Amino acid sequence: MNRRSLLIRAAGLAAVVGGAWWARETLLWPRPTLTFATNGATPWLAYMRSSLVPTVRVRLGGLEVVALIDSGAQYSVIDRALFAALPLAGRSLFDMPLVAYGVGGGAQVGRGTTLEVDLPGLSITGLRAAILDLGPLASGRGLRTPLILGQDVLGEAVLALDPARRHVRLIRADAFVRPADLAEARVRRQGGALTTEVTVEGSAVSAVVDTGASALLGLSREAAQGAGLLDGRPTQSGVSLVLGGAMRSATVVARTVTFADHLYRRVPVGVFDQPPLPNFPGGLIGMEAFAGRRAALDLGAGALFVSRPLDLTVG
Repeated sequence: MNRRSLLIRAAGLAAVVGGAWWARETLLWPRPTLTFATNGATPWLAYMRSSLVPTVRVRLGGLEVVALIDSGAQYSVIDRALFAALPLAGRSLFDMPLVAYGVGGGAQVGRGTTLEVDLPGLSITGLRAAILDLGPLASGRGLRTPLILGQDVLGEAVLALDPARRHVRLIRADAFVRPADLAEARVRRQGGALTTEVTVEGSAVSAVVDTGASALLGLSREAAQGAGLLDGRPTQSGVSLVLGGAMRSATVVARTVTFADHLYRRVPVGVFDQPPLPNFPGGLIGMEAFAGRRAALDLGAGALFVSRPLDLTVG
């Protein structure tokens, strides 16, 4: 499996029934409560998987599992098999059917549950999560992360990333102090996500900052066409893990990509089919963009801070 072109997404969860957006966000899907043990932050936590994406060990219902921290996932998700393995006393269901769309356009219908999740130095209570079949994302054939912590969690804390050391930590927003070597990048908040404008061979594309994707950049077929990448240049095929399974994917090489005031050269770009949803992002900025850099994502405030890379160009 080509890790550079791996796109991991469980985003786009949408209510099938229910009233207004406010009612769904406030009454049916309230925010979780994050309680930090000391100093308003977790310790630095080592990645638990070899992938570029941040994965941490957590405790859930007396079980120890590995969770993916995914800023591209609209809500948190628990794999159906893990939910079934939870003690009966720790299981709960609420009757709100959900449709989940992932990269590639595949859809699933699921239900919701409320979880309590513990990390070193942090307790998350009242976490509403969708119960879905995560397929290879959860199984031994893939990333082995049967729990995804999404924008609902990250909207309540700052996510600090140190990819070079393969460490991550969560910090209470009012306890976060921006390190002097981290500069603010141009981003805006769209829904619960951070979006930014990248240029691909001079063409502007709106992209979501997605810690659940390992590739530097993924583009929808429409965005790739608009940027001129589908001009007959060589294309490589591969397999990418997506919501519930795997899909055939195409990769083309962009001569230049700019992100956070940095120029990247000869960037492999994964091309995906866009789900039938309004405002679905045309691009995904993944963890390869932070190679040699450190970053802090504050989804609640709509801010991103990034250090300068160690090298002047990548690729």
